[in-house]
Amino acid sequence: MLGMCRGRRKFLVASLALLFIPALTWLYLSVGSFQVKPLPLSPLEALSSTPVGGAGERQALELRVRVVEEENRALRRELSRPPRSPSAQLPSNNHRGNQSRTHSEEGTGDNESQKAVTVGNSSDCVRHPVVDKCETIHVAIVCAGYNASRDVVTLVKSVLFHRRNPLHFHFITDSIAQQILSSLFHTWMVPAVRVDFYDADELKSEVSWIPNKHYSGIYGLMKLVLTKTLPSDLQRVIVLDTDITFATDIAELWAVFHKFKGQQVLGLVENQSDWYLGNLWKNHRPWPALGRGFNTGEYLITWTWERKDIFNAVIKQNPFLVHQLPCFWNVQLSDHTRSEKCYKDVSDLKVIHWNSPKKLRVKNKHVEFFRNLYLTFLEYDGNLLRRELFGCPSEADHNSENLQKTLSELDEDDPCYEFRRERFTVHRTHLYFLHYEYKPSSDNTDVTLVAQLSMDRLQMLEAICKHWEGPISLALYLSDAEAQQFLRYAQGSEVLMSRGNVGYHIVYKEGQFYPVNLLRNVAMRHVNTPYMFLSDIDFLPMYSLYEYLRKSVVQLDMANTKKALVVPAFETLRYRLSYPKSKAELLSQLDMGTLFTFRYHVWTKGHAPTNFAKWRTATTPYRVQWEADFEPYVMVRRDSPEYDRRFVGFGWNKVAHIMELDAQEYEFVVLPNAFMIHMPHAPSFDITKFRSNKQYRVCLKTLKEEFQQNMSRRYGFAALKYMTAENNS
Repeated sequence: MLGMCRGRRKFLVASLALLFIPALTWLYLSVGSFQVKPLPLSPLEALSSTPVGGAGERQALELRVRVVEEENRALRRELSRPPRSPSAQLPSNNHRGNQSRTHSEEGTGDNESQKAVTVGNSSDCVRHPVVDKCETIHVAIVCAGYNASRDVVTLVKSVLFHRRNPLHFHFITDSIAQQILSSLFHTWMVPAVRVDFYDADELKSEVSWIPNKHYSGIYGLMKLVLTKTLPSDLQRVIVLDTDITFATDIAELWAVFHKFKGQQVLGLVENQSDWYLGNLWKNHRPWPALGRGFNTGEYLITWTWERKDIFNAVIKQNPFLVHQLPCFWNVQLSDHTRSEKCYKDVSDLKVIHWNSPKKLRVKNKHVEFFRNLYLTFLEYDGNLLRRELFGCPSEADHNSENLQKTLSELDEDDPCYEFRRERFTVHRTHLYFLHYEYKPSSDNTDVTLVAQLSMDRLQMLEAICKHWEGPISLALYLSDAEAQQFLRYAQGSEVLMSRGNVGYHIVYKEGQFYPVNLLRNVAMRHVNTPYMFLSDIDFLPMYSLYEYLRKSVVQLDMANTKKALVVPAFETLRYRLSYPKSKAELLSQLDMGTLFTFRYHVWTKGHAPTNFAKWRTATTPYRVQWEADFEPYVMVRRDSPEYDRRFVGFGWNKVAHIMELDAQEYEFVVLPNAFMIHMPHAPSFDITKFRSNKQYRVCLKTLKEEFQQNMSRRYGFAALKYMTAENNS
């Protein structure tokens, strides 16, 4: 069959040659009468020769040669297309539903057009796919800092959205990006994706000598020395900038490796601006380059290349190293580029590169389209990308296997199944969503305020930052789209942008419950101070509470004792409140009915042990005993126990934690000159469900009983008082 196919091709080639050669000869002889423009995006376009005699004739000749070369390329493309049999043109019933697309072989140095490869019964001549279904594609990305760690997620989403192959990401990172991305991928749990990290600091000495004014700084140069850090047995890799967006399956780019010939080791797209031509302004002296130079925001590299000079300087001297990719593999959206020459239709787009410091504000004729494409992935629900690659063996993921085993042991017919399942749900988590700076204090008394919130409490952030000048660790429960709304809100706030010591940790939405205790645990785990004040987002601490707590650390010997310092809680029903500047002012407002002890009218037991009557006249700290349903707001050491994840939504989430502290023999000490005030807000969705749904309340009671039984098993006889107290309450 293959011989028949080749025979048909030879006959077709001969026939077309007889038809086209006279036409080309006529075109070559008569082309001088036509006005011809140089081919766009050619490396030869910017090379100018020294004027000599007959320069005009020489230029005209060069133009003619270019036209003929282009026509020859078009002819080769036409001849290279396989003949279509009648059966392919009119598929029968046997052919329908038996055709599958595979990755095409694209991107050649002479700008060959895309060739669709089909397998099945559609043609007598079968061509095998270039990229195997289960072949792992390797991607290397240099990423450093908080902003780049946030930007790279959009790139990863666009790759995951289109991919059909296993992926292996190689991240060259600083310590900040490694902490953020390792946590993100660990909680993302995307099948058939492996991630490895390499220390970027080890490469700084390799590139620090290079003059560089690029906005990406020294980390942008580390792509030059990837061979120094990536595994020696890695034969090929796709290298990407963080400001890339894919509009196609990355396997199509991976397939281009099979086009490399001779000594070609780099696949690059020509630069689409005039930067390397050196004519942008007077005394403009860029690095030497071949023609327009090449853009390295995205490129292919094979591991035979071990030189460490600037790409374009090397390429100018060694052009044979480069396999030039069509420019649709790197559509560069910076000002004054000719990127629109890379595509005629949306389907032509492969990779979009926001290679301008202006990013989404760049000037481009089609910038609205590109911006919308970028925003689609920016706000896309990352949970939907946890897709299995069926038919491909994957490496054993013990965390995933253990999770599946645990979930399979739950009884789906249990009326409280959803409550129990939420305890084991792995929420995708992005730590330090915004820039964070913290310098440890020398006296080891520093305190971090810990809280959690959702989008409907965002307005409290500025007020809390004004009341608390110390470090803050916040866990925000948001969707991908809401995370971007929060980002815009924060970047537009002078108050929030002036604070570098606030850590914002995004826990992405999943499931039907608000995972309140998981959020608290996430915020607690990323406290960098010796002590933490466990608060809620609806409370405003008194203005001087931060310094007061630090002094209490020394006064009460917190470093050497197990104490939980209680901050008395009050509330107001007024949205506008003249916040008391002292305990005396607070007592005055309490007497006038402007303020109340917290939840005195609906849940007195929650804060009754604080003994507000004693607090009114107290001048020194005093100890109180644990009682049933006690749930004060406390300052503790950073090594205190976490919250129990079984409690979600509304009910018993703080009560269980205070019970745990008591079981571990913490002393509850009330601070006489500290206070916090709860601000009014609309009821949360979870408290509404608690009040209206009987099954919700039944399940909460079941979880309480199970928690108390667990306490008895863990703490023995000492924990019996919790069950007794609950029965008596």
